[in-house]
Amino acid sequence: MIRVGHGYDLHRLEPPPPAGAGQAFVLGGVRLDHERGPVGHSDGDALLHAITDAILGALGEPDIGQLFPDNDPRWKGAASEVFLAEAMRRMRTGGWELGNLDATVICERPKLAPHKSAIAARIANLLGVEPSVVNLKGKTHEGVDAVGEGRAIEVHAVVLLKRANG
Repeated sequence: MIRVGHGYDLHRLEPPPPAGAGQAFVLGGVRLDHERGPVGHSDGDALLHAITDAILGALGEPDIGQLFPDNDPRWKGAASEVFLAEAMRRMRTGGWELGNLDATVICERPKLAPHKSAIAARIANLLGVEPSVVNLKGKTHEGVDAVGEGRAIEVHAVVLLKRANG
């Protein structure tokens, strides 16, 4: 038996204080140098948020916003790895394992290509899977809308879960 889940996230990108509300730019658990960062209640890691929601969606569980609401001070500035770990715990408890992950990061800058292998390796490590299970793509919006103007980052993630052996 298999299950498929889709996750999506979008974060506004701003300069760090005092010019804006941007935080350090963390993507897939990897910190990247960039003049803008995500605005969010947690660390704003849009990639881990989308992956978390994809897993939760495949399980038919509540989404990341329901489990970790942005009005709960416990999650202020929290590392998104905590959210992903909870989704993985629920997955394993339910008798599922990750078949594969396919994610698309959409942003103008920073360019993803120089960081793809490090980000994919970090995600594989967090998920406890072989790197071949993780596929990561980078796209732009060609200057169109907030993403294309560099004011936001958007991520889509799809996971395939399969029944765990044994």
